[in-house]
Amino acid sequence: QKARFAKKMIRSMFNTISGKKIVLFGFAFKKDTGDTRETAAVYVAKHLLAERARVVIYDPKVEHDQIKSDFEYYKALTPGKEFKDCVTIATDPYEAVKDAHAIGIMTEWEEFKSYDYKKMYATMAKPAFIFDGRLILD
Repeated sequence: QKARFAKKMIRSMFNTISGKKIVLFGFAFKKDTGDTRETAAVYVAKHLLAERARVVIYDPKVEHDQIKSDFEYYKALTPGKEFKDCVTIATDPYEAVKDAHAIGIMTEWEEFKSYDYKKMYATMAKPAFIFDGRLILD
């Protein structure tokens, strides 16, 4: 299912995401927790990185060190690349999506429902996509 979600993203973006900025909202495996065990986000990111996307992650609770160690633990980085070369961790969702080609919603955080996605879309590269992996948006 995680691979299918990543492949759907790639297919929708004209089968090429090389060099494209893709923001993942949520890294925790479920809302209201900092727990990242078996998080779908790391597997989706792995597929996106394999296609040479630039991945940005925003999660309101998960510690940055935890995200970095999960990438190493799950061997999600492109061989020969370091975390800092492949992944950016954002502290502000609106900053994260500037010039992004896509947003992937990976965790069903309540705050994600209240974002001004029209405002975000206006700052994104076009065509811009939102992939709601948690079915939280209308």
